[in-house]
Amino acid sequence: MINNKKIVVVLPAFNAEKTLEKTYSEIPFDIVDDVILVDDKSNDKTVQKAKDLGITKIFLHEENQGYGANQKTCYNEALNLDADIVVMLHPDYQYTPKLIPSMASLIADDVYPVVLGSRILGKGALKGGMPLYKYVFNRILTFIQNILIGAKLSEYHTGFRAYSREVLMKINYKANSDNFLFDNQVLAQIHYAGFEIAEINCPTKYTNDSSSINLNNSIVYGLGVLKTSFQYFLQKIGLAKFPFLETLEN
Repeated sequence: MINNKKIVVVLPAFNAEKTLEKTYSEIPFDIVDDVILVDDKSNDKTVQKAKDLGITKIFLHEENQGYGANQKTCYNEALNLDADIVVMLHPDYQYTPKLIPSMASLIADDVYPVVLGSRILGKGALKGGMPLYKYVFNRILTFIQNILIGAKLSEYHTGFRAYSREVLMKINYKANSDNFLFDNQVLAQIHYAGFEIAEINCPTKYTNDSSSINLNNSIVYGLGVLKTSFQYFLQKIGLAKFPFLETLEN
């Protein structure tokens, strides 16, 4: 805990057997109260590795449902545990869990309700091995998104995020895509609901075991990202209405 705020780390896992131990070993358990792992029908021994590491809160999808669906289960279960702060961390060791105290503190101290670990701030992305085409793709998409959404984020595509309970209860994340577009829809929802977002510089490690999508899927993802940003823009100026952007009354 920090300031009596319960911190839960959620790990949306798919074929993370080789990297899970390295990720888990860096989680700062002096402040983290619980860890949840949701396995999206992995083809390897991710679940057994999680059990061997002592992770007790493991949730299994009987069929592969997608990255977004995995996160929906993560957040549902974290909220069920009465989490005050939920940290979403990819278990592929691309991001270091050592930044969790810094990210969680900003929320626990009521400075920001959302904190992103950015690979783009500084020179961490290319230095850490991000493929050049992904870096260029990231920068172009982020530039367009910032214009349409009216924000100044360094990137919208990080897999290391911390949310306050209030944010997750307010946005309709359950209405989002079950696939990779989920992350961008969440940020659009957060902006639309009026929450501020902080970013901290996060070093990146790209290895053969890091999760990634291929070029064709990247193009599909990019088109989906642009669609989400245009939907946000059209709703913000009152020309259209999209249910996933509507905030929830609790």
